[in-house]
Amino acid sequence: MLHWEELKKTCADCTRCALCDTRHNVVFGVGNETADILFIGEGPGEQEDLQGIPFVGAAGKFLDDMLSIIDIDRTNCYIANIVKCRPPHNRDPLETEQDACIGYLRNQVALIRPKIIVCLGRIAAKRVIREDYRITKEHGTWTEKNGVWMTAIYHPAALLRDVSKRPETFDDLLSIRQKLRQLAAET
Repeated sequence: MLHWEELKKTCADCTRCALCDTRHNVVFGVGNETADILFIGEGPGEQEDLQGIPFVGAAGKFLDDMLSIIDIDRTNCYIANIVKCRPPHNRDPLETEQDACIGYLRNQVALIRPKIIVCLGRIAAKRVIREDYRITKEHGTWTEKNGVWMTAIYHPAALLRDVSKRPETFDDLLSIRQKLRQLAAET
């Protein structure tokens, strides 16, 4: 396992897949490196690629608003993605691209040692929680893996496109806040 600075440098120099050919910046992650909660998306979009920071576009601003509902901001959580470089035209990251990057995410998880992982959208949920995860049926449900509680919510970009899913997501956010409080009370 690499420590933070070495991991960031290795990731910044990565050429394991073709996404390195079109990136402006590697989007490593942002936030508190000892946070109790880790949010994982699928991959950077255009604004993220240009700025080198995850979730800074419209979906990122909406994510910030969502998190503020449950008293979370970028100082008390960590935000990362499955892939660290933008897929062309914001398409879903290919399996080979995910495979090339997943070691970086695993290293981040090992360093952070979160109590909770929240997957943002189906791609992250399928990669992190379970391959056959169904976001429409299972969002907001909890599972424990290796001592870490995991759940998934709709991706903020999906919620911008389909406002009918927002009430369900509000309930999911309240569940996340409750789980954080429960875990804090147990320690």
